[in-house]
Amino acid sequence: MKQNYKFNYLSLIGKWQSLAVFLMLISLNVFAQNIKTLTGKVIDETNQPVPGATIRIKGSQGGTSTDSDGVYRIQVKSGDVLVYSLLGSVTKEVIIGSQTSINITLMPDNQTLKDVVVIGYGTANKKDLTGAVTSIKSEEFNQGVMVNPAQLLQGKVAGLNVTKSGDPNARPSTILRGPSTLREGAAQEPFYVIDGVPGASIDLLAPSDIENIDILKDASSTAIYGSRAANGVIIVTTKRSKNGQARLSYSGYAAVEKVSKKYDMLSAPELRQYLADNKQTLNPIDDDGSDTNWQSLLEKTGYSQNHNLSYGGSGQSSDYGASVNYLDNKGILKNTSLKRTVVRAYLNEKFFNDRLKLGLTITNSNSKSSDIYQSQALPNMLFYLPTVSPFNADGSYKENYNRTGSGTRNPLSIVDNNNIDNLNNKTLINGMAQLNIIDGLKFTASVSSQRDQNNYSTYLNSQSGLARGVNGQAQKIDVLNKSQVLEGYFNYDKTFGKHSLKLLGGYSWQEDRTNDGFGVTTQNFSNDNLGYNNLFLSNPSLLSQIAFNNAPISTLRLISYYGRVQYNYNEKYLFQASLRDDGSSAFGRNNRWGLFPAVSAGWRIIGEDFMQAVPAISDLKLRAGYGVSGNSLGFDAFSSLLIYGTLSGSNKFLNNGNISNAIGPVRNENPNLKWESTATTNIGLDFGLFSDRITGSVDFYVKETSDLIYDRYEVSTTQFFLPTITANVGKIKNTGVEFSLNAVAVKTDNFKWTTSPNLATNKNKIVTLSDDFYKIAAIQTAQLGGKGQSGNFSQLIQPGYALGTFNLWNYAGKNAAGVSTYINAAGQTIATQPLTTDAKIAGDAQPKLIYGWSNSFNYKNWDLNFLVRGVLGNKILNATAAALNSPADAKLQNIPRFTLGESFNDINAYLISDRFLESGSYLRLDNATVGYTIRPKNPSIKAIRLYVTANNLFVITNYSGIDPEINIGGLTPGIDNNNFYPKTRTFSFGVSASF
Repeated sequence: MKQNYKFNYLSLIGKWQSLAVFLMLISLNVFAQNIKTLTGKVIDETNQPVPGATIRIKGSQGGTSTDSDGVYRIQVKSGDVLVYSLLGSVTKEVIIGSQTSINITLMPDNQTLKDVVVIGYGTANKKDLTGAVTSIKSEEFNQGVMVNPAQLLQGKVAGLNVTKSGDPNARPSTILRGPSTLREGAAQEPFYVIDGVPGASIDLLAPSDIENIDILKDASSTAIYGSRAANGVIIVTTKRSKNGQARLSYSGYAAVEKVSKKYDMLSAPELRQYLADNKQTLNPIDDDGSDTNWQSLLEKTGYSQNHNLSYGGSGQSSDYGASVNYLDNKGILKNTSLKRTVVRAYLNEKFFNDRLKLGLTITNSNSKSSDIYQSQALPNMLFYLPTVSPFNADGSYKENYNRTGSGTRNPLSIVDNNNIDNLNNKTLINGMAQLNIIDGLKFTASVSSQRDQNNYSTYLNSQSGLARGVNGQAQKIDVLNKSQVLEGYFNYDKTFGKHSLKLLGGYSWQEDRTNDGFGVTTQNFSNDNLGYNNLFLSNPSLLSQIAFNNAPISTLRLISYYGRVQYNYNEKYLFQASLRDDGSSAFGRNNRWGLFPAVSAGWRIIGEDFMQAVPAISDLKLRAGYGVSGNSLGFDAFSSLLIYGTLSGSNKFLNNGNISNAIGPVRNENPNLKWESTATTNIGLDFGLFSDRITGSVDFYVKETSDLIYDRYEVSTTQFFLPTITANVGKIKNTGVEFSLNAVAVKTDNFKWTTSPNLATNKNKIVTLSDDFYKIAAIQTAQLGGKGQSGNFSQLIQPGYALGTFNLWNYAGKNAAGVSTYINAAGQTIATQPLTTDAKIAGDAQPKLIYGWSNSFNYKNWDLNFLVRGVLGNKILNATAAALNSPADAKLQNIPRFTLGESFNDINAYLISDRFLESGSYLRLDNATVGYTIRPKNPSIKAIRLYVTANNLFVITNYSGIDPEINIGGLTPGIDNNNFYPKTRTFSFGVSASF
């Protein structure tokens, strides 16, 4: 019985197993019949293949990617959903039916790319910003001959004023939201961050290597950078390879530059006639019958070329790239030029399932600039008499050193016999490690080293009129500046329900070592063949003829701790707060640390239910913020210390039989010295209309800087070694409104017009210069000199007035004899030179309105772009015109054509007064570009674009000088005083190709 049961049980099991195997075989057969191989090709909007695009089965780990021809192959079954994706493109999903081949076109996700903004130590979506931030992408940059990346932003950013002369070796002056310091140079300019490296030199980059620039304007955005962010922060992001793509690109142009405007000076026959009409004659030595146009001899047509070659690639775990840029800019003044080569390379690699990312970037900029003594050459180019030839019969330069007045040096001799060369080599090495610790928590560490090597050399040869009788004078200055930065910070991003939280915490250490080198000047060479090389061949007869450069070496350290929290509720209510604690060795031992807090909030009104009743409004956000940032830029390590050195004008003395330098205190100690602090309140509104066809923003700000640092507060020598001290006392205030708009005015299948105007108002005012201890009523500035005016000042810094306020004599017209008259302090009209106490406040150099208007037109393969920009409401002191306007000195110097309307008896015509204070308002067609893009069917060539660009096509202004775009930086803005390098008009032809 048991045996039968066992037999029957086993038989039953066998039958069930057979049935299961049978059913499994049927199932596998059906499943196999359902699986199929799907092929296809992925292309972009230009019908070019897209390598590296990801194709995956939704809800599973299965997937593949396209090859170099954009082709893919994947195993699927009916009902699967394929997801096609590529970084920077709109993701597509396709449901699989009976297809065996599917071709896909991926379109660029321009909106997503456009909305990503780089902020301090991270990125953010534009809709989540609570501060005032402007982002400019590479396709929006200015076109033409750009020698500095700051020029890319001219006229593009509301509140940012960038001015640049035609000098290829001069840096632009960059002021954001008005001046807020009494110091010059770096202390007035925004703080630069390049690819996360704070304080990196903007001169390291070629404009072609920049992907986008983000400008942080208010303290709620900039305070994360603490004591260096008072003037705003400009964050530069360089170009990187996109995921899954290999690229090779070239861009280049050739350009021709000409002087856009010259001074209208008299020719030799006209000058002789003017003198004859006034019964005057030239000294025979000053009239050899020539008619020399000195401007034409010194000015020339400038030719420039720029070439940029870059390549890169990106795969699943790495991306890499390299570029080389070469710029050769011949200036429009003889013997001025700039040559620069920039080499850049980067490599990023991912490890451990993309949890660890390591990166290395190396950038090197090597430039050689040639210059002239502009402060001598430019005024002499105008003043020097046209009635003499440049050369004597023996070929030597014609000079008359006994002539008095202005213009006493042959300008061609100044240019040819005095050389200035500068070799500059900058290297930035940046290493980065990024670790994804857990979901949402990321740690980033970076270390960077920047070297800035300067080799400055001059030689004034034996024929030089600037170094007469010394048989050649040479100077060599070789200085190395180094900066090292170490940073480590955590980012934590978490979304739970309607809540989104972002946390940042970090530490920063920086050391700057400057002036590591030497400088020496010597003279008396046997010949001029070697120039400034081999200084040991000089033969100075006295020890005092050897001068050493007075630039002490110093080491400055900065240590910082910082944190930030960002909170978002339901995509409607935004909050951000940050705090940075900075310590700097530059300041007094009692004030080396300072806190820089910021808080801001935003309300995305568009997310509220009641906004559904207003369909025309597609975006609306209200922002408000307050923060404090500092200004420690431009300081050395000895700013607060008692310093001993060689006093100005001191002589050497005999010390125990040895010749020694006289040494004494040169700077008083101030243990309470600290950084300037800028508190900014900003209220802004972002809006979008008609599905964001029109977008824009409006910002109102109040920016007040306290603890202004000034170097010459008077103190008692019974308490201090020297009569002046560097101290924090004053306050300065800027108030303004900014407006920017971007609108797609017309859009059809073949035509698109985008217009982007921006404007900004700013009112600058000195609030105070004194406190209970340091007392000062005003600071006189702008000592311009001129005949009989060497002790005069033309500007003052005074509470209640703007920085750059003019203080000038009050011109009252001509009297019956044709002599210029003035109103003195007593209100009387006088025909003699006024006293310094007769000067009156007469306006300021600060513009009331800055504006720019960009337009872009696209028709099929054609594109047209142009930019109009300008300023309103500022004043320019045309001290050049004043100095030239000296009719009684026409025997000694040339005069401009407008002086023909002056009386020869006007002995006061040249005096600097408000007669020469002119409106600086202008409207300039800054650049215009016409381009045509060729998209060959050859899959190896993505696109080739040919274009023609014109810069500075015209300017509308009432200013009578060369150009109204006068330097607005420093403590003496808005002054044209014989040293303005001529503005140029440029035409360039370029090509860009991507493969």
